[in-house]
Order: sequence, then C-alpha cells, then structure tokens
Amino acid sequence: MRNALGKGLSALIPEQEPQKQYQEGIPETSIHLTVALEKIRANRFQPRKNFDNARLAELAESIKEHGLAQPIIVSKNDHDSGFELIAGERRLRACELAGLKEVEVIVRKANSDKQRLAISLVENLQREDLNAIEEALGYLRLMKEFNINQTELTKVVGKSKSAISNTLRLLELPDNIQNAINDGSITEGHARALLMVDSDDRRQLLLKNIIEQKLSVRDAEDMARGLSTEDPDSATRKKHITAKSADIKNIETSLQHALGTKVDIRTKKDLNKGSITIHFYSIDDFEKIVNTLKK
Repeated sequence: MRNALGKGLSALIPEQEPQKQYQEGIPETSIHLTVALEKIRANRFQPRKNFDNARLAELAESIKEHGLAQPIIVSKNDHDSGFELIAGERRLRACELAGLKEVEVIVRKANSDKQRLAISLVENLQREDLNAIEEALGYLRLMKEFNINQTELTKVVGKSKSAISNTLRLLELPDNIQNAINDGSITEGHARALLMVDSDDRRQLLLKNIIEQKLSVRDAEDMARGLSTEDPDSATRKKHITAKSADIKNIETSLQHALGTKVDIRTKKDLNKGSITIHFYSIDDFEKIVNTLKK
C-alpha cells in the first residue's frame, strides 16, 4: 500500500529533487522525528469529520500501555519551527488524551496548500481512516481540485474504478441517510442496499427497517429487492419482511460457489413454492452457467 501511495502522489505532485536538508543531513522528504504535541497544528484540509469519543478513549488507553504503533504524518511549516498535521488526527487526539507531551512523526514534503491537500486526502483514503461518506467526499475533492477523472483517480489512490464509482454513488443518497452512515447507524453495505431502491419513500422505509430491526446487509438487500418490485402503497404498509432462513441462505451459497455467480432464492411463506434467479453479467458468464447446468 505504501508503494501505491508513492505512485499516487506522483500522479498529482511532480517529483522534485530535495532542495534542502532538515536535520543531520536527512532529506526532508523522508525524515522521522519525535516532536512536541504543542508544535503540531490542526490539518486545514482534514477530510475526517466524525470522531467517536469512546473509541478515542480506548485508543488513548492503548497508547498509554503500548505506545503509538504508527507515526503521525505531518508537513513542515515554512514560517516557523512547527508542523501541520496531514494524517492521523485521531491518533493525535488520543495521544493528547493519554497525556503524552511528544509524539513520533513522519515529515512529508509539501510545497503548497494544494500538495498538502493531496497528501492529506490520499494518506487518509489509503489508510482507510475515513467512513464511506468522508471517503466519497475525499474522492470528489481530489477530482475537482486536480481536474482528474475516475480513471485517473484509480492511479492516485490505488483502488479500482468500480470501487471508486460505487463509493461516489453514496453521495446520491439523501442527507439523513448520509448522516446515518457518518454516525455509524448503518454500514456502507446497508447504504449500497438503499441505492438499489429508486424511490425516496421506499428508501426511507428501508432505512427505518434496517435500524429498527437491526437487519444484516444481506437481509437489507433482500428487502431492497422486494421494495423495488412491489407497488408503493403495498411497500408503505409492509413493516416487516421475513428474512430468509439459514437453510435457504446455505443453499444459495452452495449454488453460488458451484456456478460462480450470484444466485437468489425466493420462497413463499409455506416454502412449497418459489423461484431461483441466477445472475449473469456477460455472454461468457451465461455460456459457462449453461454448460455447468448441463453437466
């Protein structure tokens, strides 16, 4: 991942020869230091917006006992002897809670605010320090600030185009659903299930059921498929959708392994009738499935 990061940044920031030495002959681009916490100022480009106080306290206790496992990333201030945080605000806050006076840092060279923004976003994205909405906003900001498309962005963050596209789609969801992702009420998987439903009323119904019934992602997807095929009046009357039994799910899994594709089994309430849907995504997929079924 670190190699991907280096290549990613070079796609945004032209490589330059080190212009100065910072300490004991070490190039500024690769320096490791221990610095006073008071010398590190907040990141003006911080993509992370949500910090769980309980988890911060847990991390602070861990740091007290075991120390900081991973250095914080900073850049050097040009106008004074201080540093600006690039990545690791959660760790920095936990260090403050733990009562540390100094912290280990890695100094990354940044000659401009635009470079600081790029390094900050890429570091946070590749370290998976962000929730799905923060990640999507990070992708969007990189694309806008550097005038790049999704294909070019794959080289910057080291993720597939489909992964980036799916994450960006979360920004199509209404604010209350995005907030539910931010505060941890639902997961990214639940959000993807919500994207399967194109009616806002149905999405809100599905969100309500996910939270109140504590639905798994799989059950949320099942409910989303049901809401996508029934009429709105029926959907608003339906408060509960029966989840698939463990036996049915096991059969689905077995068929998926055997056929190499997604399989969906739907049954009537009495289990005497139902349907099996086998998904294919290309002509090659279709031919392979047919040949497997013929054997």
